[in-house]
Amino acid sequence: MEQLAYEQTPFGALLRSWRSARRLSQLELSLISNVSQRHLSFLESGRGRPSRQMIFQLAGALDIPLREQNDLLQAAGFATAFRCSPLDTRAMEPVRQALEMVLAHHDPYPAIVVDRDWNLLMANQGMNTLLALAGEQESLWQRTCGDGPRNIMRLCLHPQGLRPLIGNWEVAAPTIMARLLREQTTAPSEGISSLLSMLREDDSIPLRWHQPEPSQQLAPVLALELVVGDHRLNLFSMISTFGTPQDVTTDELRVETSFPADTASASLLRELAAHSRAGA
Repeated sequence: MEQLAYEQTPFGALLRSWRSARRLSQLELSLISNVSQRHLSFLESGRGRPSRQMIFQLAGALDIPLREQNDLLQAAGFATAFRCSPLDTRAMEPVRQALEMVLAHHDPYPAIVVDRDWNLLMANQGMNTLLALAGEQESLWQRTCGDGPRNIMRLCLHPQGLRPLIGNWEVAAPTIMARLLREQTTAPSEGISSLLSMLREDDSIPLRWHQPEPSQQLAPVLALELVVGDHRLNLFSMISTFGTPQDVTTDELRVETSFPADTASASLLRELAAHSRAGA
């Protein structure tokens, strides 16, 4: 009997790519998603066509971000399910107000809101005060990001950015690199890819930092020591996300809050804030 040949569909290719990115076999994904291995094989090879509900079921099992869930839907011939509303629109006003409240309440300690590429969207006065220690902000951003988006990771890792001020560079930089590489694996983006390409061209960054162990566990917080003249700040930062986003923008928002790691750093941040207010 002649065996039929099937051409892999755009949806099948995407599904296979996400399964590979999550390091799952078809059998493992079958068990997690409660979908038969045979049906998964049919979907990946092009022999089967998914229903809309099946796409959501598999996306949930693979922990696929909302933006990429829209891509899966379109690849299968369906309309997208999730809006992508700019943060400054009226529809996002409740989200924006909540973020403004979080940032304001965290003063005088630094706090920022970034998108999935680590582009700066919002910052509180504590963050502006901290950056002022490194020099005039417009010049600092121009040196590190040029005319592109103001990117926090570029600011931290660029030789003309905050890198010379990071006292624990040999500890903090590999941690930051590992996070970027993990994010590019779990939710690939052109922004992170461009940043990683820039870092690969930097001979001062060891090759081993570009190749973390797959099983490496990321630390829940990032410890950062900043040394600017007589000022020494020991900080640790945490990242928060929205728990039940229904919009692509909200799904990709991250709030990074920094805290003083000792009483001296807490006092210095309060003093800097008071000085900034007095000079305003």
